[in-house]
Amino acid sequence: MRWIRAAGRGLLVLVVIMTGYVASGARADEGTGAGRGPLTLATAGDLTGYLAPLLQGWNRTHPGEKVTLVELPDSADETHAQMTTDLRGGDRGRFDVLNIDVNWTSEFAAAGWIRPLPPDRFPLKSFLPPVVDTATYDGRLYAVPYVTNAGLLLYRKDILAKEGVPPPRTWAELERDAKTIAPKYHLGGYAGQFLPYEGLTVNAAEAVYSAGGTILGGEGTRVTVDSAAAREGIGFLARGVREGWIPKAALTYKEEESKQAFQDGRLLFLRNWPYAYAVASAKGSKVAGKIGAVPLPGPDGPGTSVLGGSDLAVNSHARHPDSAARLIAYLTSAPVQRQVLTRGALPPVRAALYEDPALIRRFPYLPTLRAAVLTARPRPKSPHYDQVSLVVQAVVQDALAGRETPGQAVRRLARELDAIARR
Repeated sequence: MRWIRAAGRGLLVLVVIMTGYVASGARADEGTGAGRGPLTLATAGDLTGYLAPLLQGWNRTHPGEKVTLVELPDSADETHAQMTTDLRGGDRGRFDVLNIDVNWTSEFAAAGWIRPLPPDRFPLKSFLPPVVDTATYDGRLYAVPYVTNAGLLLYRKDILAKEGVPPPRTWAELERDAKTIAPKYHLGGYAGQFLPYEGLTVNAAEAVYSAGGTILGGEGTRVTVDSAAAREGIGFLARGVREGWIPKAALTYKEEESKQAFQDGRLLFLRNWPYAYAVASAKGSKVAGKIGAVPLPGPDGPGTSVLGGSDLAVNSHARHPDSAARLIAYLTSAPVQRQVLTRGALPPVRAALYEDPALIRRFPYLPTLRAAVLTARPRPKSPHYDQVSLVVQAVVQDALAGRETPGQAVRRLARELDAIARR
């Protein structure tokens, strides 16, 4: 979802990165002191290869605070398992700084695994406003936004142009085009990420949110999912599978599989993160130059995306907490955030980058993505988020597979989430 493959590998960190960072107040000639020294940064697999060069830039100018990068599996679920196993071990553990999914902040903070951070050390006012909320728990800052994300609807603009049809703004338009236009071109109609893993939680939450519903409230203490809106949202997806305009193969898709199906010219519409647009538009892609991106549709107009991305947090038992905070300030500085986009194809958290004309020419979806991020909503916050997500995946999978009606699925979801909330 957030740990994504994009074209190319950046092997050089531009001088401007460090120039900008040094100018921002972090002097390269500072030595180690209290709270300063070597660090280990843990992240899910860096499939674009952009992060190691950024850290090489830091290491060259901070010889007393060198960072060792530890790459965990690409899968968010597996990364979560390895991080939590290490953090539960007590003492210091292996990791000082953790690049965590935005929805793990509440869980890690409630467990005491990550330390509160002083907001005045980081340029939070320069970030897109919704991303800051992902880094807080119980009114305190426990992480710093590093990468953001919002789901987009990718579509074959060449085919819609031939049909004289604009990209869909509503579920009804999406359903109509997926049913009537896609078969004419021997394409599947619509797909998202419907394998039972974190991606299915995201797709289900987007459907519920777009219909005007919610899943949890009050930092996970109230269950709010038993609603007509939730039944409408899950029913929309279940109907697509039942009627065939969502191919049954989509029930096996994660981000990469769904992106590949679209990139190979097998789908008319795809819900995915912006990286899929970048990769599918690259030279050698079968659909390069033939795709567009718009906000996700909803029942009566544009829908609501789930806010994706990752935050940087500091282990409560980090060896050198001051160095950890300095590293986070570096990785969220404007020059480095620019490289996160241009070399990693990952959406930055710095608001000004979304209005940069040169970047917009290179990444035409940036204005659409900015709008999607500004209206996006986080997944339900809960100190037991891993259990919440597993329940959502299991229940929604049964609804998509036709083993339960949407109404039955929503009632069951409410019961099982209530049991978690009471713990």
